Amino acid sequence: MSAELREVASELAGVLWQEHTVYRDRAGQVVIRGEHVQRWISLASTGGSDEALLRAGRILDGGTTAPARAEAVVPLSAGTAALAAACRRLLAETTDDATTPAPRGPERRPKPRSRRDRRDPHTGLTSWIVIVCVAGFLGLCAYSTWANGV
Repeated sequence: MSAELREVASELAGVLWQEHTVYRDRAGQVVIRGEHVQRWISLASTGGSDEALLRAGRILDGGTTAPARAEAVVPLSAGTAALAAACRRLLAETTDDATTPAPRGPERRPKPRSRRDRRDPHTGLTSWIVIVCVAGFLGLCAYSTWANGV
């Protein structure tokens, strides 16, 4: 089945894109990368002997692949033209997903900062206690040095 997927992927890549790379990934899927269109397609065998799982996704900046945005199960016996049509449909879905902005929630105004938030966190009671203790220790050291005449 894997050799058959590789052959089908090579034929499919030639139909879809002039510039492409076909390789097998770690999971055993055959991947077709179209760097010039920033898209990828993978073919994986399913439980059936004549079916393949097609997945399509984007190639991100730096060459890494984003997770699949669209997928479909297609029969391999349908022929290269039918597989190419299914791939083009999946690629169109990934393009639509990439260009459509994500839906945003209702616009909210930021809440005004409370008086407690506006206060500098370093001038709290604990900070003043530490400052007074350090000043007292330094004063005690200076007094003991002066008293001993050193």
